[in-house]
Amino acid sequence: MKEIPHEIRHNEKNMRFEVEEAGEVAHLEYRLYKGDMALMHTEVPSALEGKGVASALVKYAFAYAAAHHLPVMVYCPYVAAFIQRHPEYQAQVDTKNNRS
Repeated sequence: MKEIPHEIRHNEKNMRFEVEEAGEVAHLEYRLYKGDMALMHTEVPSALEGKGVASALVKYAFAYAAAHHLPVMVYCPYVAAFIQRHPEYQAQVDTKNNRS
């Protein structure tokens, strides 16, 4: 499946990255904890499923973390599965604080 490009916004107030399409909002929630970015929960409405939205959110979150020199803690099962499929992101995971 070829991913469709998505416009992602950083909603700092609610600590999440978001994609809004067709009146629906998908998001990946995070928290900042002890110098790490903890990826907490990914939610994609059914109308946006199968369009690469969740993967785009995770890639964006990892790019944001890298740009801000933040190791990543994984609490979200989707993110953990994503890393299994894309091991190139494993280097950013804080293994001493990882929860996946």
